[in-house]
Amino acid sequence: MNKLKTIIVLSLLLSVNFIIAYGETLQAFTDNKVYSDGQPLLVYGSALPNEELIIRLFAPDGTIAKFDQIKADSNGEFEHVLIKWPAASTTYPHGTYTVETIATKEKGYSVKLDVKFAPSSELTEVPIQRIINTQVFAPQTSAINQPIRVFVQVTSDGLLVAGSPTKLLSTSHVHLPSGQVVSLANSFKTLHQGIYYADYTPTQEGTYVFHIVSFNQGTISHGSVATVVLKQDIEGISKQILELNSVLDSTSKELDKLKSEISGFGVALDKSQKSLTEANQNIDKSVASISGSVSNIEAASGQFNSLFLPIVALIAIIIALQITILARRR
Repeated sequence: MNKLKTIIVLSLLLSVNFIIAYGETLQAFTDNKVYSDGQPLLVYGSALPNEELIIRLFAPDGTIAKFDQIKADSNGEFEHVLIKWPAASTTYPHGTYTVETIATKEKGYSVKLDVKFAPSSELTEVPIQRIINTQVFAPQTSAINQPIRVFVQVTSDGLLVAGSPTKLLSTSHVHLPSGQVVSLANSFKTLHQGIYYADYTPTQEGTYVFHIVSFNQGTISHGSVATVVLKQDIEGISKQILELNSVLDSTSKELDKLKSEISGFGVALDKSQKSLTEANQNIDKSVASISGSVSNIEAASGQFNSLFLPIVALIAIIIALQITILARRR
């Protein structure tokens, strides 16, 4: 029986040592949840006696805005003014901040608390929550086998969120026109803090929907954008239009040349018509002259006949008389 009690006591002692070793001793609190300009942020709690503690203040974008190292007293108690809130600025904008207290002797065990830095700390209901915003940018149109570059901007309370894109955007994906879903988890690269990009090459026509999911400090945000993929992109169509314009210009020049030639032909035709008209007029004049000559010939013929017939008659009478004379002599 005594052995059993000894075993139970030893087990309890080991359990207590295990709890202390893994940091369940650390407790941390803040004196308020909402702060405004000029107010101090007090962090207090308990830890192991004389334990070194690290207290960090994370801005809404996940960066460390303040960092202090303190030591708990002999009883394990501690309290520390981490920051006196300055006027809101780009360095300390209004938003949700995180206070993290780390126990150095307890294998890095930490306690995190969210607080709000707001224009006013009046006793009104101010939700202490992070607002993650995901914006996605991609071209409206593209072509098959041409890479599409998708840009993503992730902000928290207006600040760019830093982090590994494989973790921050791990569940992002693209919906293909066929209905298939392709993961983009390992496709994103960091362009700048809070700005990421990925290249995706489509292989079929249709609408591609890029669905980006951002997850940071327990808060999730979604953003989507659609790209229409065609057989040929705008650049190729533009080249074809330029070629068509070149052909149209050449055709227009040929038409102008033909028009000029036709115009010259018209002038020649007008001259020919004028020449033909003049020739016709000359022919008319010649016909009139010939008609006059014929009339003159007819008149002369009449006059000749009127002179020639009496002579013929006279000759005939003379011949008849000679014949008569000859007959009488015989």
